[in-house]
Amino acid sequence: MVKKISIAILFAGAVFLSGCAVRPTQAVIYSNTVAPYMATSAKSGSKVGESDTCTNILGIVATGDCSISAAAKKGNIKNITTVDWQGTNFLGIYSSGKTIVTGD
Repeated sequence: MVKKISIAILFAGAVFLSGCAVRPTQAVIYSNTVAPYMATSAKSGSKVGESDTCTNILGIVATGDCSISAAAKKGNIKNITTVDWQGTNFLGIYSSGKTIVTGD
């Protein structure tokens, strides 16, 4: 019985600490980073667009539109050249992030 409980606790801890919004540079305790998601071979654009911020609380409630299309629309960008993700995570309890695109 103790072995089953220990395995369940380890599994729950792994799920909890992994978070739902895993990024290439996410840390277990706290992270606040910008990570690349996509780039094209086109010359970098002169416009920048940022999406609204998406938030996630305990992996139970998540809200926001942090899509690439939302960021492009806000920046009035028709041809996207790069896409980055800026995100913050605190203990997997609270995370937030937004998409940043460049282009023309």
